[in-house]
Amino acid sequence: MTAATDSIRISAASTSPTGLTSRETRVIWLLLGAAFVAILNETTMGVAIPHLITDLGITALAAQWLTTAFMLTMAVVIPVTGFLLQRFTTRAVFLTAMSLFSLGTLLAFLSPGFPMLLVARVVQASGTAIMMPLLMTTLMTLVPPHARGRMMGRVSVVISLAPAIGPTVSGILLDTVGWRWIFGLILPIALVALAAGARWMVNLGETSKAPIDVWSVILSAFGFGGLVFGLSQIGGAAHGGDASAEALSTTTLVTSLGIGAIALGLFVWRQLRLQRRDDALLDLRVFRSANFSISIVQMLLVSMSFFGTITLLPIYLQGVLGVSAFATGLIVLPGALVMGLLGPAVGRIYDNYGTRVLLVPGSIISSGVLWFYATLGPATPVWAIAIAQIVLSVGLALSFTPLFTASLGSLPPRQYSHGSAVLATVQQVAGAAGIALMVAILSGVSAGMLADGAVQVDADAAGSQAAFMTAAIVSLPAIIGAFLIRKPADSIGAPMAH
Repeated sequence: MTAATDSIRISAASTSPTGLTSRETRVIWLLLGAAFVAILNETTMGVAIPHLITDLGITALAAQWLTTAFMLTMAVVIPVTGFLLQRFTTRAVFLTAMSLFSLGTLLAFLSPGFPMLLVARVVQASGTAIMMPLLMTTLMTLVPPHARGRMMGRVSVVISLAPAIGPTVSGILLDTVGWRWIFGLILPIALVALAAGARWMVNLGETSKAPIDVWSVILSAFGFGGLVFGLSQIGGAAHGGDASAEALSTTTLVTSLGIGAIALGLFVWRQLRLQRRDDALLDLRVFRSANFSISIVQMLLVSMSFFGTITLLPIYLQGVLGVSAFATGLIVLPGALVMGLLGPAVGRIYDNYGTRVLLVPGSIISSGVLWFYATLGPATPVWAIAIAQIVLSVGLALSFTPLFTASLGSLPPRQYSHGSAVLATVQQVAGAAGIALMVAILSGVSAGMLADGAVQVDADAAGSQAAFMTAAIVSLPAIIGAFLIRKPADSIGAPMAH
C-alpha cells in the first residue's frame, strides 16, 4: 500500500466511527443485503408446505423434502466455505453465490411441478450456504476490533428480521396470489443484489493456491449431511402413526446417524493430518482458542433452543389456540422487530463493556421465557405469548451479537474464514437437532395421550409443554457459559477483557 493510499484510508476512517472507508462500508452493506434476502427465502417455505401439498398433488412426506433437501445442501456446502473463501476472491465467491441463489429462485418461480421445485431448492441452498460465512469473514477482516460489536449488531438485525418477516410475507402471498409468488417476490431483490455486487463488489484480502482435498469434501458431505438427514427423521420415527412407516423411519434414522457419525470422525481425523501442512478443508486449529470453543458450545445451546422454539410456537398457536398462519406471523413480528432494533445498541455496549454485561442477563432472560413457555396451555391468552416473545427477543439480542463477535475475534486473521465456517456449521446442525428433538417430543407425547383417549387439543398442548420444557432445560447450561466467555483484546495475544 502506498503512502497516498494510506492517507486516503486514514482520512476516510477518521470520518467513520467504524474506521471503514466508503468502499469497504459499501461491500459490507452489499453482503448484509444479500444475506437478508437469502435468510428471508429460507424461512418462507415452512408456511407454504400445506399449500404445496394441495396445489402440486404431493404427499406431506414429499413436500417436507423441500425443507429437508435445503437443510442437507446447507450442511454439505457450509463446511467447504472455509476453503473457498481462502482459495477464491471475495468478488468471485459473492457473484457465484448470488448467481446460484438467483438461478434457484428463478427455477422455483417457473417450476411446473415438484421435481423441478426440489432441484430449485437445492440450487438456492448452495448459494445461501456461502453468504453468512462470507459476510462474517469479510466483516472480521475489514472492521477494526474496537468497532466489531457495532457492525455485528447489524448482522443481528438481518438474522432476526428475516425469519420474522418471512412467514408473515409468505402468509399474505399464500392467501392472495399463491405459493409461486413467494419466489416471484424474492427474485427481483436477488437480481438487484447480484447487479449491485457486479458493479461495486471488490476483492478483499489475499487468496491461497492450496488444492482442494476431494476425500475431505466427500467425508464432509456424508458426515454433516448424514447427521442433518438423520435428525430430520426423528419426528417420523417418534410420530406414533403407521407401524411399518415408523419402523422404516427408525431404520433410516439409525442408519443415517451412524453413517454421519463415522464419516464425521474420519473427516476430523483427516483434517488433523492435513492441517499440519495447511491443506485442511476445515482448519480445526480454531479450537485451540478456549474462548472460541466455549463460544461455539454456547452458540450450539442457544441455536438448539432458539430454532426449536420458533418451530414449535407456530404449531402450538395454530394447533392448540386455533390461530391462523397470518396471525401467527403477526404475533412473533413485534419481538423480531425489537431484536433487530436492539442490535446496533447491543453492539455498542459490547464494544465498550465486553461480553458478561450482555450474555449473563441475556441467557437468564431467554431461559426464563422458555420456562414460561413450558406452562402454556389451551387457555393461555395470545397477548401473553406476544409479550413473552418480545422478552425472549430481548434476551436473544443480548446473546447473539457478543457470541458472534467474541468467537471470531478470538482467532488470528488467517483463521477467520475457517472460524466462520465452523460457526455457520454449528448453527445449522444445532438448529436441525433442536427442531428434530422438539418436534419428536411433541409428536411422541401427543400420540401417547391420544392413545389414552385425550382430545386432540389437550394432547397437542401437553406435547408442546414437554417440548418447550426440553428447550428450557437445554438453555440452562448457557447461563453458566455466559460467565466464561470474554471479549477478545484488540489484538490477538494481548490480555482479554471481561
